[in-house]
Amino acid sequence: MGRGDKKSRKGKIANSSYGARRPKKIKKRPTVEEKIKVGKKK
Repeated sequence: MGRGDKKSRKGKIANSSYGARRPKKIKKRPTVEEKIKVGKKK
């Protein structure tokens, strides 16, 4: 369980790879409402 272990987080960082243990940052996509900027109706 160290840098040589390809399944551990440290191993992913050392191998510069991504996976379930080290997911990539997900950019938050703007929703349709945010794009259109619709005012809320009462």
